[in-house]
Amino acid sequence: MSKSSAPREGSLIERAAQIYDFDAQFRVRRADRAATREAQAQAQEAEETAPGLPAHTFLDDAPAPPPGAMTMSPEVAATLAAIPLELRDFAVQADDDGWENPSGVAHIDRAMLAGKGMLVPGAPVGALAEEFRMVKRQLLLNARTIAAGAPERRARTILVGSGKPGEGKTFCAINLAISLAAERDVEVLLVDADFAKPDVMASLGLDDSTGLLDIISDQTLDPEAFVLKTDVPQLSLLPAGARSHADTELLASVRTAQVLDQLLAADPRRIIVFDSPPALAASPASVLALLVAQVMLVVRADRTTDSDVREAVALLDGCEHISLVLNATSYEPHRGRFGSYYGQGK
Repeated sequence: MSKSSAPREGSLIERAAQIYDFDAQFRVRRADRAATREAQAQAQEAEETAPGLPAHTFLDDAPAPPPGAMTMSPEVAATLAAIPLELRDFAVQADDDGWENPSGVAHIDRAMLAGKGMLVPGAPVGALAEEFRMVKRQLLLNARTIAAGAPERRARTILVGSGKPGEGKTFCAINLAISLAAERDVEVLLVDADFAKPDVMASLGLDDSTGLLDIISDQTLDPEAFVLKTDVPQLSLLPAGARSHADTELLASVRTAQVLDQLLAADPRRIIVFDSPPALAASPASVLALLVAQVMLVVRADRTTDSDVREAVALLDGCEHISLVLNATSYEPHRGRFGSYYGQGK
């Protein structure tokens, strides 16, 4: 949805409520929590009644899960088990699989991704994967159009933001980056640009390190030297860097544009995805919007108001191309669902 076609009548919640059953997702979450507690209780009971079995041994001789797997929900365990061995995270693999850790590669925690309900690289295609396929396809088409008309606009940059905290921008930024990395002809760099509350690295099971603000502050630093390669093919990361009370001023400097151009020039196939601060809560978002070609504004169906959307779009108006993504909608069985097609038999 472009910024020029913002809704005119009724709030976003009122219109969405006519279509979606918002209570359904909470009923599902309660059911999931109950199922998880039951699975944990059964696992503990099995451990107590079979003391002769080694820890994490399954009676069906399935490969032993990693430490802590006994507390995974059945859904998370099933997701991880479906990933081909050669695509799994090192922490999920058996010790004797013959795959050594390459040096200098950040290992993304697949179990953590699955536990947070995010896309898991290598897992079977499901509803979320299909939804982000559609989202990224439109963004890639926009990038191609922008590059053809105004290449100086850094067509290969996308800012993912929201109006307020808690609307799912980091969730969407990570999933978008993972989905884009599955493309055949791109390299993806996910940048944590939420400097006050960086969460990208923690969400992937990684520690923070030297990042964007550090590079902007010190002109002697080579940006490419701090790009972290990951064990997800074609996906790299750049942390937020040390916190600063002058983050907005640093972003507004000439150095920021130079760093961004250096990162783009380092790989002509690179797409840079920024996880931005909420536009209505922190000023850096509006500065970043001046530097990127596209903004993907995350709108939460059960929380974001129409006025929030309008105010956020106004603050991000420095970018000409703003698209809205509706997050946290409920699934209605009679309406069908993306991803179910892949699970059907012939």
